[in-house]
Amino acid sequence: MIFDVHCHAWAYPKHFGDDFRMQAERAWKGNGVDLTVRYEDYRAASDEETKTIVFGGKAKLSGLWVEDQYVADYVAQHPNNLVGFLSVDPTQEGWQDELREGHQDLNLKGIKLLSMYAGFVPCDPLLDPLWEYATKHQLPVLLHTGTTFIAQAPLHCTLPRHIDEVAIKFPNVKIIMAHLSHPYEGECVATIRKHPNVYADVSAIYYRRFQLYQSLMLVQEYGVWDKLFFGTDYPFATINGSLEGLRTLNNMLEGSALPRLNADEIEAVIYRNAFEILGLE
Repeated sequence: MIFDVHCHAWAYPKHFGDDFRMQAERAWKGNGVDLTVRYEDYRAASDEETKTIVFGGKAKLSGLWVEDQYVADYVAQHPNNLVGFLSVDPTQEGWQDELREGHQDLNLKGIKLLSMYAGFVPCDPLLDPLWEYATKHQLPVLLHTGTTFIAQAPLHCTLPRHIDEVAIKFPNVKIIMAHLSHPYEGECVATIRKHPNVYADVSAIYYRRFQLYQSLMLVQEYGVWDKLFFGTDYPFATINGSLEGLRTLNNMLEGSALPRLNADEIEAVIYRNAFEILGLE
């Protein structure tokens, strides 16, 4: 069974502002990406059984706002296959109430943060109540780390070094940095190597093939294959597309003396039981 730790649940374009939609269309023009989310489409693009983490997202700065109730309702349609994460935007009033409601009232099992999109750094002391709550209730936290196409989203908010500070202060929270933090993979690898409870997912970077090869070679050289989780970032990518992208990376090295990625370790990432590691089972 595959455990996909990174999928979206939203109604597009309803949950997005005009500016976000315009920038998304500019960034993905000609790539054939449809941001409509349908669980049936997601499952149709997979040949294997899958359990999946889904989340919405809240980031007023960037014009994205998905109520946690929407995520809970989405999960309720497929409760044996989906686990929902709540989201908060700590720049907005009432976020601590939303944190408690999403967890205690809606039974969402983790937290998704969009630091860059909302314009905050995760190590800001103002977020200490969030990390304390996650520690107390053993909620895993997944954060977007890496680049974006949204112009107003500050890149400095997404750097893995901020997660290093959080993990020093709150070592018992299980944290997942999305997208291997590309293009800051070096910081990401250094951070997951340093902290036992910090991980990364490999979602939505397979279509930058040489970048992913270099990123996973860093993982290999630092010996942290065991800190990676499989993810798709659906609807930006599918399960089958992500699997093919990972499994064929070494093919482009034919005729060169470049070192190969360990194919067995790639398979281990694909089938790693992230739910068990994150305490979701």
